[in-house]
Amino acid sequence: MQSRYLITASAALIALAGCSKHDNADNSMAADTNIAIDDGNQVNEAAAMPTDAQGFVNAAAASDRFEIESSKQAATAASSPAVKKFAATMVSDHTASTAKLKSIAGGMNPAVTPDDSPAADQQQLMSSLAGKTGADFDQAYAAAQVTAHQKALDMLKNYSASGDNQALKDFANQVIPKVTAHLNMAKGLK
Repeated sequence: MQSRYLITASAALIALAGCSKHDNADNSMAADTNIAIDDGNQVNEAAAMPTDAQGFVNAAAASDRFEIESSKQAATAASSPAVKKFAATMVSDHTASTAKLKSIAGGMNPAVTPDDSPAADQQQLMSSLAGKTGADFDQAYAAAQVTAHQKALDMLKNYSASGDNQALKDFANQVIPKVTAHLNMAKGLK
């Protein structure tokens, strides 16, 4: 059953990477991502990663929103003190990340407005977490956090290397160490 949640989480995060409500003919996307499945197998998924400013801002904002909302669920649904502590950190850090992203995007010329709308798969994952409590929630949440942070890290590294806006590339470079730390913390929850 855990593999089903990991696969669902993987699908949600793949959809997140391409989450852009703005159709843009100049939106160049490319990346190849390996997503680890709990049984140790690797699934090579072609995942679209934004290299344009609007696509990156939307994907980063949606990623932060997923982290914040799923982590708020942990406050009441988790049983592990370590999961609850991690979740509180995620709410704080991703709220700060969103504020910084909005500030940078708003200062661009022309300004870019983040669209943090979750993809359908993200909504499904959130719904699946909402029905869990205790150890079941802890396990599903930890798996989702590993997948989400790996996907976010891949997206940030991709934009840092290939993005079209220097201020956003600088933002990506600034948050890469924090997301790496989050990923390592999430892996430690297992």
